[in-house]
Amino acid sequence: METREKIIIIGGGFAGLQLAKSLNNKNKKVLVLDRVNHHMFQPLFYQVACGRIEPSNISFPFRKIFQRSRNTQFRLTEVRSIDTANNKVITDEADFSYDKLIIATGCKTNFFGNKDMEGRAFGMKNTQEAISIRNHVLMTFEKLIIEKSRSDDGNWNIVIVGSGPTGVELAGAFSEMKKEILPRDYPYMNFDHLQIILISSTEKPLAVMSKESQEKSEQYLKDLGVTFLSQEYVTDYDGDKVFMKSGKTIPSNNVIWAAGVTGNVVEGFPQEKLIRNRYITDRYNKIKGYDNVFAIGDIAYMETPKYPQGHPQVANVAINQAKNLGKNILKKSSDSWEEYEYEDRGSLATIGKHRAVVDLPFIKFQGLFAWYFWMFLHLMLILSVRNKLAVFFNWMWSYFNKDSSLRLIILPNKKNETLQ
Repeated sequence: METREKIIIIGGGFAGLQLAKSLNNKNKKVLVLDRVNHHMFQPLFYQVACGRIEPSNISFPFRKIFQRSRNTQFRLTEVRSIDTANNKVITDEADFSYDKLIIATGCKTNFFGNKDMEGRAFGMKNTQEAISIRNHVLMTFEKLIIEKSRSDDGNWNIVIVGSGPTGVELAGAFSEMKKEILPRDYPYMNFDHLQIILISSTEKPLAVMSKESQEKSEQYLKDLGVTFLSQEYVTDYDGDKVFMKSGKTIPSNNVIWAAGVTGNVVEGFPQEKLIRNRYITDRYNKIKGYDNVFAIGDIAYMETPKYPQGHPQVANVAINQAKNLGKNILKKSSDSWEEYEYEDRGSLATIGKHRAVVDLPFIKFQGLFAWYFWMFLHLMLILSVRNKLAVFFNWMWSYFNKDSSLRLIILPNKKNETLQ
């Protein structure tokens, strides 16, 4: 009887999950390892942070996804290192052997070595961080209504660092929250004092998009009342004030860092296998120097004629690298493997209701139709029908009522904290 090849996939993000689905119910033994028990739809984290949708609506348990699989298993564990000499993955609970290993660990927030910023500002790369932002922002207003004073100006400034899609989408959502929701929740507070401040190191927001989209998104932010600080570099944050290279400071108790990402590197590879915290791979996503170890998605650095500095760290690259690698693995001979080539299908971002920008290879458009296009695309990308309906219902409710009922403050149980 032929022994099935053992394939371990570390990480269940867009790349890891897509590869596991490509190999599902095939003649392979597949094991997915992740430190959380669910896949997360990251593009909508900002809506969790603003109380528009529940985390469960964009989270998908791996055991549910592979409930009927005949060849794919999942283990909840933290990967510590990889022993490439013995083909083993070392985790907190056990060691797992493999014939082929695929690293799809994705990225985490890049604080550029600033430990103070890392310890005090909020990132938004997982469900827990998105919930923490929601908790912290809502708790700010609960404290304010009790204090009934503006003694701490930092309570009245929500600062977002980074003007990529995450930054502008957060700024737009918080601005609408300020206008439509908070005055109804806290009728005796004057939210004219509340400022949403977006700090950008570039001249315009959405620097990777077209000039038209950059200018339109800046206009949208202005229309929403967002304070946009261009060509400013944040140097530090002490928990009370944001410090900038220009010498300016901003008091704030709510700082969200959306200014960059860095790879989640697993120990076990020499430094020369990495560029900018990404594994150097060939056109088949094989890590250079290894025959049976691969990297896909944000963690992979692949140079091609079209992309000599590596591919952008976006979901489309991750998903399609996984699809290509899955097809290759299922072929009988590696001689017929196909190289990966990225086709840029465009980019898009939303900046509040009826405001969005879309750059496609053949057309660029903004405004109402772009907003509907953004909604439709994200709704289609959500995995299950139940979750699509839940998100759609929340969006429609919010659209017509300019409100949501999801502003829950969920804090850790102090009793349980003392027991840990």
